[in-house]
Amino acid sequence: MAPKSFDMIVIGAGPGGYVAAIRAAQLGLSVAIVERENMGGICLNWGCIPTKAMLRSSEVFHLMHRAKEFGLTADKIGYDLDAVVKRSRGVAKQLSDGIGHLMKKNKINVFRGEAHLPAKGRVAVKMDKGDDEELTSKNIVLATGARARELPGLEADGDLVWTYRHALVPPRMPKKLLVIGSGAIGIEFASFYNTLGAQTTVVEVMDRILPVEDAEISKFAKKQFEKQGMTILQKAAVKQLDRGKGKVTAHIETGGKVEKQEFDTVISAVGIVGNVEDLGLEDLGVKIDRAHVVTDEYCRTGVDGLYAIGDIAGAPWLAHKASHEGVMVAELIAGKDPHPVKPNSIAGCTYSNPQVASVGYTEAKAKELGYDIKVGRFPFIGNGKAIALGEAEGMIKTIFDAKTGELLGAHMIGAEVTELIQGYIVGRQLETTEEDLMNTVFPHPTLSEMMHESVLDAYGRVIHM
Repeated sequence: MAPKSFDMIVIGAGPGGYVAAIRAAQLGLSVAIVERENMGGICLNWGCIPTKAMLRSSEVFHLMHRAKEFGLTADKIGYDLDAVVKRSRGVAKQLSDGIGHLMKKNKINVFRGEAHLPAKGRVAVKMDKGDDEELTSKNIVLATGARARELPGLEADGDLVWTYRHALVPPRMPKKLLVIGSGAIGIEFASFYNTLGAQTTVVEVMDRILPVEDAEISKFAKKQFEKQGMTILQKAAVKQLDRGKGKVTAHIETGGKVEKQEFDTVISAVGIVGNVEDLGLEDLGVKIDRAHVVTDEYCRTGVDGLYAIGDIAGAPWLAHKASHEGVMVAELIAGKDPHPVKPNSIAGCTYSNPQVASVGYTEAKAKELGYDIKVGRFPFIGNGKAIALGEAEGMIKTIFDAKTGELLGAHMIGAEVTELIQGYIVGRQLETTEEDLMNTVFPHPTLSEMMHESVLDAYGRVIHM
């Protein structure tokens, strides 16, 4: 069979790959995309989207218990875990099917199967159905994503020890749950299962939970989670898991001492590793560092015509970063002059209860980089909309360069902050200063007014505090 030739081939149809394919098609390129599993990748099928659907269920469940506060009555409050999961899977399927329609609409050739790069400019596809295919292109984009990291002795078995995948289609409701790792994935699952009644312990090896966040936000989050009944162990490590019938004994080391604790379920959320195996990358001369492809700021691998985007290309491991890189690479291939993606201008969001969102430098990082800074804070308790919503726990923190007024970082915890953060992201993209933000009229009553007040506070002009 003669090879099929394209202007661009994308390997992986996650939020990086399928977006790259669409943008390239918009620019008039002939495009092929190879996917071995689900359209939409991990994000859409086993990550961002289904977790948000499940967290929404737990959020509503939590609010039902607070009905009396709002002058309402809710009796016999309960949940059906299978129904919660079914809704989550339905949301994921709806969106995954939608990606298939987008591929057809943009006339993108979809090959369902496993890709391998036998030589430069060539992709061999072991098809799920039918004869294998040989594709050729001068431009190949690796968007194969990543999977859960597994530590020796703490490997998932789907029964007692789960990865995020098992946690999204749980075989049962945990009664006593151990979550290893307190990044966004670990904390979101801890928040979901704790809200539904699991006695939840989170173990974090670093000196604080949500370690990439500003220290003040991490501290605030810990306090809120503990208030909800979680046990948080920091500077701690799970050394061993003894698996028995229906139970796991975890050996947890804190402060040099090892204690044994019994759980019925463990969720391992200790990071991710890139899907770099079985592609033939090493033979092509691609440099791989700690299971991630090394690229320049334009996602070029150093091998002519070969690009890597999204999780396979390293941190930050975020869908929106992958999508933006996909657009950039497609435009580069089409002969345009796109701007490189700036990792420091990409927001991170955690959809726990309370939510956490941030962009730019933490206070510690800004100081470490030598900036003379001004810091502003504003609490949810000082905001009329937050009190009316019954969401008075939270804060917004902003960090400015004292010399230039540049917004260096913004950090939030509380209701709906994953939506609010976008205001500061746009501000940073437009190179806003404190003066621009102070002169902006924020609508009242909104949660967004706290963003204004936090800026005012950094310059000694806060009104409602």
